[in-house]
Order: sequence, then structure tokens, then C-alpha cells
Amino acid sequence: MKKIFVLMVATLMVCATTMAKELKMLVVTTTPAVQSVEAQTKVKDQLRLTPGVKKVEADFAAKQVMVTYDADKTNAKKILASLKKNGYEATVVSDGAPKENAKGQGAVDGVSGASPQKK
Repeated sequence: MKKIFVLMVATLMVCATTMAKELKMLVVTTTPAVQSVEAQTKVKDQLRLTPGVKKVEADFAAKQVMVTYDADKTNAKKILASLKKNGYEATVVSDGAPKENAKGQGAVDGVSGASPQKK
């Protein structure tokens, strides 16, 4: 019985490890710049159609769009193509591991479009 339990635990650990997703964050600037809630909604709606995109935020002050995506399902090239399809030329600022709290500095709340309050 003890061997079965150990075997089950080991199997679960292997499954959990193989199911872990590699999330990356792509930061781009766009032309034209995403500077309104309407433009942000348009971009978010288009990027949601791209498999693997998990989160989209716009930083109006920095004129950047941050896209968190599952690297096993999509890549920067596909995300840039999706933006281009929607009328935005994009230039990559960075493409790598997501930051723990990307919302902290001027990012826009994905639900209301409001900037977070600074204390």
C-alpha cells in the first residue's frame, strides 16, 4: 500500500512538472500609439483571438502594450502579426519572462480602463 502511495505521488509530481506553462511577456510600442480606452479595447479584442495570449495591458504614458503569453502556444511573431492585422505596426521593446507586478507603474486596469491609484 505504501509503495502504491509513493508511486501515485511521484506520478502527480511528474504530471505537474510537465503541465507547467512557460509564460513570457512581450512589450511593444505601436504605430499608431494605443492612447485611448477604445484603442486598447480594439487591440485586446484582436489579441484575444491569438491562441496562447493570457493578458494584455496598455501603458498610455509609456505608449507601450504588454502582452503575457504562453510560449508553448504562440510567439512574438504571431502576436506582431495579429497587431498588424488590426492596423498597428509594432516594435518589440522586450520579450522575456513576465514581471511579478507589471501593473504597478501607469498600466491600465484590464477591466475598467482606469489607471491604478498611486499612494
